[in-house]
Amino acid sequence: MNDFNRRSLIKAAGASAALFALKPLAGLSEPARADESKVDPLPMQLYKGLRDEQKQKICLPVDHKSRQFISNWWYVHKEHRIPDTFDAEQQELIQNIFDSLHRPEFQATVNKQVEIDQYGAAKNAPSVGFFGTPDDDNFEFIYTGHHVTRRCNAHSDTGLGFGGAPIFYGHFPDKFNETKDHPGNPYWYQGKLFNEFVQALSGKQQELGLVSNKPRSEKPDAVIRKNNSRGPGLNCAELSKDQQKLLAETMRKMMSIFREDDVAATVAAIETRGVLDRLHVSWFDGKYDIGSDKVWDTWQIEGPEMVWYFRGQPHIHSYFHLKS
Repeated sequence: MNDFNRRSLIKAAGASAALFALKPLAGLSEPARADESKVDPLPMQLYKGLRDEQKQKICLPVDHKSRQFISNWWYVHKEHRIPDTFDAEQQELIQNIFDSLHRPEFQATVNKQVEIDQYGAAKNAPSVGFFGTPDDDNFEFIYTGHHVTRRCNAHSDTGLGFGGAPIFYGHFPDKFNETKDHPGNPYWYQGKLFNEFVQALSGKQQELGLVSNKPRSEKPDAVIRKNNSRGPGLNCAELSKDQQKLLAETMRKMMSIFREDDVAATVAAIETRGVLDRLHVSWFDGKYDIGSDKVWDTWQIEGPEMVWYFRGQPHIHSYFHLKS
């Protein structure tokens, strides 16, 4: 897409409400089932309102292989997109689910990102689905499309964290090859926070964290592959307690786009399960440092239980996966 058309889409997106939306992922703990006397959670409302032919199109087994799949541009049901599969009321409910997965102050920004990345074409409209049935504790709602994968446990509107299956977010608002400040990209705030963490480290630690070889592959079978042995980068077990605390706080702030209880549950799982001691952190120079300004655009936090890969070159792609 040329720059002129993309800028036109941005203006159109800013002038209209987003057409579609998303939601978080599977919980870290067993969800509380909905009280029958109360209103059903939003994903359950959607599921219960599906016609039989809709269920046949978008509902998959709880352990289907797509549940652990992730890519920067994919559709859980390629042949069944939101506009052609759901009526107006169901589409509004999907939008409400999407919005509920993000803090209110970020909802408009994320909606704009999702709309722009459809390029104004129906063929790029997102797709949603379910894994399992209400009888499964890990019954999951999923939302997929270009630069977006979100998941949540369908039993609850209370966020249970980001465990169990991977999520993705990314964008380029104007040029495919972004400049060093990533203008207009709603996710660059995470890069800034990560660099604040790096600057708080000692000179020696910063040397250890800087890696000159290539970051991980973005192929779906490799991008969230866990590292069971300590790879290149800074070993988090060797950080001081204060530095580990700073890393946990940095991750919490970087997750702030998502609803508070998802963030709280995720950070609590990282801290209480001792995940921090098994992580290592790395960032990349060369072409991965846009502008050669030592403000690191590409980095990863990885270990045997978790991967957070943030690729800022040529534009932002970010993958997060914490095992349940």
